[in-house]
Amino acid sequence: MLMPPFILHHPKSVNEACQIAADLIDQNQEFDWVSGGTDLLANYKWRINTKPNVISLSNIPGIDKISNLEIGCMARLSDLKGKSVHPIIAEAASKIASSLIRKSATLGGNLCLDTRCFWYNQSEDWRRSIDWCHKADCGTGADCRVIPNQNTLCVATYQGDLAPVLMVLGATVHLIGPNGERVMPLSDFYQLDGMKKNVLQKGEFLLKVTFPKESRQRIGSYQKLRVRDSWDFPEAGVAASWIEGDVKSIRLATTALESIPKDHTEEIEDLVNSKWNGKESIKSLAALIKKSVKPVNNTALPPNYRRSVVQVLVKRALSKINGDS
Repeated sequence: MLMPPFILHHPKSVNEACQIAADLIDQNQEFDWVSGGTDLLANYKWRINTKPNVISLSNIPGIDKISNLEIGCMARLSDLKGKSVHPIIAEAASKIASSLIRKSATLGGNLCLDTRCFWYNQSEDWRRSIDWCHKADCGTGADCRVIPNQNTLCVATYQGDLAPVLMVLGATVHLIGPNGERVMPLSDFYQLDGMKKNVLQKGEFLLKVTFPKESRQRIGSYQKLRVRDSWDFPEAGVAASWIEGDVKSIRLATTALESIPKDHTEEIEDLVNSKWNGKESIKSLAALIKKSVKPVNNTALPPNYRRSVVQVLVKRALSKINGDS
């Protein structure tokens, strides 16, 4: 399919990128940010929410840094390995898409991945044939096709892999834009709406992710359900981490089940504050997580099946917390 026309901007520094964004805002011009382009440019070919301007981050030096406690937004997924990258991050990154895509896809792009839905991720002609959908930027005011007779909430599903892993490592995101820098926990970055997706303001982009020193003490796992192991987006994902010997340090997060990746701190606190009983406690926690997630029917696999598999994935992710194989 042919790419629609747009003006591509190539800033050479973070300050220049922010200035270009500010100028476009002043001119009332719509724009997107692009890093690796593996998701955005594919959507553009399908004429999904295209913009007349695109600002590329690929020529900005220094924002692809990878170290023990910091990863830049332009770090390629294929480079998220080695001693400087936490093993859980390396595990999750290796499960994303294919090896060729990982050479282009970036950390920032995966964290800011657009939400997906049967009714949205289709060609323009297909969407037109059903009178559009609520999320499609068509100015039609169409209702949601997943939850009929309403157009106030989009339930498109977030299907990124890295967000839950970074959440259980206590990651902090650094956002930058014309109004300066903002810093917040990654768990506060996402917004429960398939259209809004996250708290990025107009002109902002995700600059880098940083980690607390204690993240290096954590061990854990990322478990993923998808249709084809060598390609597909997750249909469900579970990340868990803990500090060895301390069950109260357990953190767990899920992805691909709602419009945002979900941190399950509350469910864990309720359980670990009572007596921890090894496999039985893991079983109870898995049941709590299954009950708390609310997938909808807008991905390849049915919601009830995905919820059931989540329970299995939680058990697998925590299987080694007591030395179990």
